[in-house]
Amino acid sequence: MSALQIHQFACLDDNYGYLLHDPDAGLTASIDSPDAAAIERELAARGWKLDYILNTHHHADHAGGNLALKARTGCSIVGARADAERIPGIDVLVGEGDSFALGKHNARIIETPGHTRAHICYLFEADRAAFVGDTLFSMGCGRLFEGTPTQMWASLQKITQLPDETRIYCAHEYTQSNGRFALSLEPDSPALQARIREVATLRAAGQPTVPSTLGTEKATNPFLRPASPELRARLGLATATDTEVFAETRRRKDQF
Repeated sequence: MSALQIHQFACLDDNYGYLLHDPDAGLTASIDSPDAAAIERELAARGWKLDYILNTHHHADHAGGNLALKARTGCSIVGARADAERIPGIDVLVGEGDSFALGKHNARIIETPGHTRAHICYLFEADRAAFVGDTLFSMGCGRLFEGTPTQMWASLQKITQLPDETRIYCAHEYTQSNGRFALSLEPDSPALQARIREVATLRAAGQPTVPSTLGTEKATNPFLRPASPELRARLGLATATDTEVFAETRRRKDQF
């Protein structure tokens, strides 16, 4: 079986688009539809036909191109069963524990409410690739527009249970600003300092900082590190629960 081909490209202001292609089956899926014109351009450049859109959530910079792409390509749209009424053009409804097959490449659906009430992620376990939308970012996590800190922390814990080598494909290039916030909480972390330097080098060269790996995120992302003594000391929450530490970290990021 050939490897899953993953093509990443920048679009809109700071989004990333992803095209997934199974060369054996000749099938192609887009993770979300942030920019229909950009997706069509990238498909044409590779000679691929769009068969599926895999939506992570309903926000316009993720599902805004659904109907145009469906009209032009006849693709099927996959999205959360719990949010079917807000996913334009949805055809295939999925939820926790379901799987989606792109040819021989299977994605496990992980429900990750928090950013929205029905956000989902697509985990291609055999390919060690997780498409996490706006749940987890490089050194950050999504704002809690519809969910609670308790929900979001539970969602992030699902992701942290994956193998450390899992590649984390998030939907935005937020890494440098996220890193500045992370450094304000753990300024003495050698892993974080090294990551900040690496990110600066990549961005200076016009390169993406995404994907990262789960291992990297667990070492440098404050939203995955509520057990860190340094972070707890900075927040004044030495004896708080992990959920309370996460909630305060998110509150401070909203004001940073």
